[in-house]
Formats: sequence, structure tokens, C-alpha cells
Amino acid sequence: MEVLPDVVSFSTKLKNTLILYHNIEDDKWRVAKKTKDVTVWRKPSEEFNGYLYKAQGVVDDVVNAIIDHIRPGPFRLDWDRLMTSLDILKHFEENCCVMRYTTAGQLWDIISPREFVDFSYTVGYKEGLLSCGISLDWNEKRPEFVRGFNHPCGWFCVPLKDTPNQSLLTGYIQTDLRGMIPQSAVDTAMASTLTNFYGDLRKALQKE
Repeated sequence: MEVLPDVVSFSTKLKNTLILYHNIEDDKWRVAKKTKDVTVWRKPSEEFNGYLYKAQGVVDDVVNAIIDHIRPGPFRLDWDRLMTSLDILKHFEENCCVMRYTTAGQLWDIISPREFVDFSYTVGYKEGLLSCGISLDWNEKRPEFVRGFNHPCGWFCVPLKDTPNQSLLTGYIQTDLRGMIPQSAVDTAMASTLTNFYGDLRKALQKE
């Protein structure tokens, strides 16, 4: 699919899917990894034969600054150690684009570098923002990368009621890395990647 059928309906469906994930009852999740300031849960995905991960932690900054670092743009490559390149292939409007990005190898290159082509959409959610994405079936491929596929993913960021300079950041990630990888390796990598994501994001925001 090189041309999106209808950006408005596509982005609305994506947003509504993420809101459904955000409303899944707590007892449906199992803790996958817990650190001092990040918790990662998982549950079987309904999209593919893997897991939907949920990550949550408080970040010391305002919503707009946090989402500006997460969504496609110049900030992301500066701090996200997993991402090795990012190109905007198509802009629809300020909050909506198609991007192609590549990721570094993981777990001593048991997981080789991957390429993704994602539709990305950022929209208001309650008092904060939601930045969400989903992979597209993009025909143009580069032979040096395995093409991975992100099922609906996204980051909800809302200010804490009592301390508006802090925000609650909640992510939902379900990535099909594809290729010949043991599922146990994928599960180990995903939980660690998500906790590292928060640590790297916090460091980047402190430098601003």
C-alpha cells in the first residue's frame, strides 16, 4: 500500500484502537519488568502471535516537550539509542506523516537491524496528547534490513494533576520483528528496550 486510502478514517481508527488498549482492565496484564521508575506489563496480542506491551512511568517535563521528543522529528534520533535513521516519506499535515526508520541490532545481534515504514499520528487526548503509529505495507524494501511490522502502537502523555511539570507517560507497543528469532529473545529485548526508552528520554529532556 503506497497510497493511503483515507487519512482521516485511518488515523481515527488508529486513535480509537489505542484508546481501547488504554482502557483494558488492570487484571488482564502481567508484569514483564519493573524498575524503580518504570513498569512494563504484557498480554497476548490480538493482532499477531506475540505480545502487546504496556509501559508506564512519570517523566519530569510538560506534555508537549515529551511528545516532541517521541514523535517523528529531529529530536528522536538524538536520544533514542535503538533508532539509527529516520526519514519522513510523506507529510499529510503537521500531526500526520509516513516515516521510514531503522533500528540497531539487539541482544548481541541475535536480533539483526530492522526497518519499519509507519504511519504516525499525534492528536489531543484529555488534557494531554497521544502519539500513535502503525506499519504500512510499503513495497520499496532495502535488502540489508529485515522489514519489521508495528501493529497499533502509541504513547499517551498527560500532566499529573498536582504537579503539572510532571507527566504520566504510558506506551503500548506490539512489534512483529519478523525473521527467524526465538520468541524468548524477542520478549527479553522488548521489556528491556522499553525501560531503556524511559531512561534515555529522561536524560534527553534534562539536557534541554
